[in-house]
Amino acid sequence: MVYSVNDNPGLIKVLTFLKTHNTEYLSGQDLSDVLKISRVAVWKHIKKIKELGYEVESIQKQGYRLVSNTQRLLPWEITEGLETKKIGKEAYYFDSITSTQDQAMKMASEIKNDGVVVIAQKQTGGKGRGGRKWASPEGGIWLSVILRPEFDISVATLFPMAASLALAFTMEKCFKIKPELKWPNDVTLQGKKVAGILVDASLESNKIENIVLGVGINFDVNAKQLEKQLKGTPNFYGVATLKKFKKSISPVKFVQMFLEELEKIFEWLNEEQVKKITKEWTKRSSTIGANVELTTKEGKITGKALRIDNDGALVIDDKKKTRVLAGDIVHLP
Repeated sequence: MVYSVNDNPGLIKVLTFLKTHNTEYLSGQDLSDVLKISRVAVWKHIKKIKELGYEVESIQKQGYRLVSNTQRLLPWEITEGLETKKIGKEAYYFDSITSTQDQAMKMASEIKNDGVVVIAQKQTGGKGRGGRKWASPEGGIWLSVILRPEFDISVATLFPMAASLALAFTMEKCFKIKPELKWPNDVTLQGKKVAGILVDASLESNKIENIVLGVGINFDVNAKQLEKQLKGTPNFYGVATLKKFKKSISPVKFVQMFLEELEKIFEWLNEEQVKKITKEWTKRSSTIGANVELTTKEGKITGKALRIDNDGALVIDDKKKTRVLAGDIVHLP
């Protein structure tokens, strides 16, 4: 099932009224009269609201009262109170989908709006970098964002790192923790992967038509179970989760804060504040200064990671100071 703000006006009207009057009971007749819909429609909407994870108390002869909010990343929850100019103002939620990235890439050619977000409760064919599978059970945050950038194509390769930096900023603000950034776009906790970034770009006449940013966050997942499932897969280095921090902030608020941080960093790229991004990324990097082995299309490169350049390339001291824009990396002891 797919949900968007525009497709569910009746349900959102009932829900909004319940939210703004959550200290009192509202009868079906009250809701019917105020919202100018039938009592049967009210009942159907309340039934659906409960199915979507909201707790609604119902007492005979008194009516309905909203007790608690949903934990699902529903579009109207994301857009309500979101402090961005564009990103996240239009959102689509799927109970289950093959991949938010595939869906967003398809929608990018049909929807011309900037900042559209596609969210899934679970993915059956989640995608990672290099065509790898990404395990996406319920409890995680799986989303893609359609962006139409104004920045020059020359800095497009820095965008995945900028997005991972936005995610690190969000975790720092929400949970007061210190995530690390592993080149090119992984977010880690104590050396294990807690989130990953995937970027697909559509280019036309040497200009960026759109960028689709895919984000996978192990928000409330069973890390041990995922490690058993993924052990032995290429480039696997452990699974971390934000599960123990989830009580301090809801998944909805976390996503809102991430979208706000993403928009700020997106503006840095548009304003050519590239050095600001590389500086902040380097501060949090577990890669810079480490001995690494990189597997690229040209072969393997081993050496010390010295820095990242303004285009996101990693500079390796392998006696030649080789620049690498893409590849699989392993941190060596």
